[in-house]
Amino acid sequence: MIELTDIAYVRSGAADLAGAVRFAVDVVGLQRVDDVDGEPGVAHLRADARHHCLAFVEGGSGVIASAFSVRDEDALALAETELETRGFAVRRGTADESRSRRVGAFVGFDDPFGNRIELVVGQQTLARPVEVARHAGITEFGHLCLDAPDTAEAYRFWSTTFNARVSDWIGDAACLMRIDEVHHKLAVFKGAEPGLCHVNFQVAEIDDVFRNWHFLTEHGVQIEQGPGRHPQSGAIFIYFLGPEGLTYEYSYGVRRITDEAAWTPRFFDPAEPGSIDMWLGPTRKPSTQPQLRAQEANSA
Repeated sequence: MIELTDIAYVRSGAADLAGAVRFAVDVVGLQRVDDVDGEPGVAHLRADARHHCLAFVEGGSGVIASAFSVRDEDALALAETELETRGFAVRRGTADESRSRRVGAFVGFDDPFGNRIELVVGQQTLARPVEVARHAGITEFGHLCLDAPDTAEAYRFWSTTFNARVSDWIGDAACLMRIDEVHHKLAVFKGAEPGLCHVNFQVAEIDDVFRNWHFLTEHGVQIEQGPGRHPQSGAIFIYFLGPEGLTYEYSYGVRRITDEAAWTPRFFDPAEPGSIDMWLGPTRKPSTQPQLRAQEANSA
């Protein structure tokens, strides 16, 4: 079994690179990292100590890859071997590709549903504080959510290939999984095609959620869901749609599961009032950014 230590980044294609970056900086509240050896056509966005958690690559709209960290080079080599043994076509990134991702090395493969996954080692850390143009209260890159046509099969893949454990189910519509104490760092939602359902950023205070809600509505940003509170994680949330079909989420107060032996996954019926939003607000699945085809993902 391959042990994931954390989420690393999302790499996303942008037809309008400048527009995607402008929204991420001026609306979402991320920092663009301006490197001395800047890479044409690629923009890195930062939320915490990671060099970046979101990278936009100029080209077609769509998610290129969702990445997770493993412990060290030996763990990456073992993961590569295990994935190949399980029948996955694994590609090791070149030195230039690793540099673009600001990692020591990585391998990429497609999950059984067509989502492009990258496993990385040596993700670069920045010691300097995050500097933002708009203070949204973001403290960290919280989780990422993928789409798959069968959430039970998705869970079987993530829990047998990796160290993901289910925290809660929302019928067959969603599986929420943890790889550490956080209620979920990865979620899989039911969707006909592979893609990125949303990226989540944790904020420092409940007030940040509501300040951001007012800011977003005043600036004409499409609110997809919320403000509300998820009964599974306990987090207060708001989802909103950005350029290139990328959905963002702010949330505060996510549950931590500190006693593995005592936790039993729960089952929520999405048809029941309050099963997605305890505050009984309108709910619908956030917009998904489609997965780019393998050959497009490999070239980016």
